[in-house]
Formats: sequence, C-alpha cells, structure tokens
Amino acid sequence: MRTIKDVAQEAEVSVATVSRVLNSSGYVNEDTRKKVLDAIKKLDYRPNAVARSLFKKQSKTIALIVPNITNPFFPEVARAIEDVMSSKEYTLILCNSDDQEEKENKYFEVMKQKYVDGVIIVTSTLTPKHIEKNGIPIVAVDRFIDKDIPYVSVDNVEGARKAVRYLQSTGCQKIAHIRGPENLLNAEQRFQGYRLELQNKHLFNEDLVVNGNFNFTTTTEVTKQLLKKHPDIDGIFAGNDYMAVSVVKAALALGKRVPEDLSVIGFDGINLAKLTNPEITTIAQPIYQIGYKAAELLLDLIDGKPIDTYNHELKVTLSVGQTTKQMR
Repeated sequence: MRTIKDVAQEAEVSVATVSRVLNSSGYVNEDTRKKVLDAIKKLDYRPNAVARSLFKKQSKTIALIVPNITNPFFPEVARAIEDVMSSKEYTLILCNSDDQEEKENKYFEVMKQKYVDGVIIVTSTLTPKHIEKNGIPIVAVDRFIDKDIPYVSVDNVEGARKAVRYLQSTGCQKIAHIRGPENLLNAEQRFQGYRLELQNKHLFNEDLVVNGNFNFTTTTEVTKQLLKKHPDIDGIFAGNDYMAVSVVKAALALGKRVPEDLSVIGFDGINLAKLTNPEITTIAQPIYQIGYKAAELLLDLIDGKPIDTYNHELKVTLSVGQTTKQMR
C-alpha cells in the first residue's frame, strides 16, 4: 500500500508539503500542488482516514442514534440524513439504543474516542447535562431535549386532533386511542391531542385509552382486550403506524371488518402503511424532510455557523387509505 512518503518522493517534495496539500493547510504554490496531486493520482494513494482524524481531530463521520431500528420510521429518517451527509463526503454510523441511557452514554464515549464530528439523536433518556458533558455537536429528532439543542419534529398535538376529527367526519361515535410509552414526549403529545379534541365535545373516556408501548405484539394484545371489553368501539387512533398495523391485525382476528365495523387511523406516514392490505389511513409526517433538515442543522453546527431557529416543527398531512370509511 502506498504511503505519504511514496507520494513525496514521486512529486520530489517533502512529506510536510504533501500533508499541507492533503489537509488544505498552509501555503503551497500551484505548480507544487499540481505535482503532488498528479503523484497522488499516479500512485493511487489513499490517505489513512484514522491518522487524519487523529491529526485534525475530525473524522468526516456523524452518528445517528435511534431507539428502535425495527420501527420503519427511523430507517426512513436515516435515508434522508445519509443523502445529505454523503453529498458532503461524510460517513453515517447508525446506532440502536433501545432507549437505554447506558447504551446511549456508551455510544457517546466511543464517538469521542473516534472523533465523530456530530450526532443526530432520538432519545427520551439523555438530558442537557449529558449533552454538555460530551461536548459533541448534536441535533434532536422527534423528541425534544432542550431549548439550546436544535430540534426537528412535527406538531403532534394538532396531528392527533386532525386524526380524531377525521374519524368523526366518517361517522365514528366511540373513538379509542392506542397510545405510546408514557415517558415519551411525542406519545404524550399525541394522547393530549386526542383527549383535547374529544373533551371539547364531552366525549373523552379514560377507559378507551390503552398503552401499546409502540410495540407490535403488545398493541395486538391490548387491542384485543379493549375491543372485547368495548365491542361498540367504531374508531381507533393509534399513536403510530406500526401500532395501527397491529390494531388492524387484532380487529381482523376478532372477526371485525375494517373499515366497515372499525375505522383505524395511524400516525407517521411510513412506507409500510401503504403496503398493508388494507392500506392504513394515517397522519403523515414529512419524514424525509425531517431527516434532511436535521442533517443540514448538524452540518451548520459542525461548521460553526449560527443557528437562527432551534425549534423546527414541520406540518403533518392526512393520508387517506383503506382503513377508514369515506367522509359523510
């Protein structure tokens, strides 16, 4: 494998001159620069990325920490982030934390050792104190951490209200909610939106809310129990699309027709919702735009650019599928 010394000998310059050309640091006249670049091309020299990161304390690498890689929402966010980062010659490392503080802290320790340039994170465990301690540029996605940490998400409360209003517009009279974990801000906000919309019409009933924990198996079981206890439920708002698929599965297992007997609406707009039969009606987040914006913000932080707006709340839209009846 060719070394920097081989390049220096081929170009008839010093190793220090080659280093200045590679790192774009210090003055090198154009003729000399061309000789070095020609030598690099001729020898097919590849700079040692590890050595360069140690020297510059940069690695052209960023990390994405997500709580559950099996949830299709997060790979779709990762796709957008990777598109932005690869266009800037950054490498993306994907980390699955299982929403465990210990794992997240361990990832940060490794990142500091590897000189990772920045982190995009979806977390419900890390606090601003953790972030300050690590001293790595960070952007939060989907879940708010602190007002001084850039954050990209959607208006979960309004999205949930939109979901309930749509179910009501199709004739649903008794609407239940399969919520996400109580310690997650986005799950709590979607529950609050559901509750607010029903309270306005004096229709809220705590007995119609159960926790699916953003888990496929759990949601299937709690939905079956809910529908057996309240067989007259005719509409369900699931806290995300992943759970909405489980709700449909549970309903069909109990012999209910979707949407004739039970209308189901989810939240997220993941591609999976379009592939199910019946296709899931959902409150769609602009998932690609969320990831894209987060990546742009992180690049600005890495480059030391000022951040004018820290809270980026994007709009959701209704995506009508086949799990809800037509509007009346």
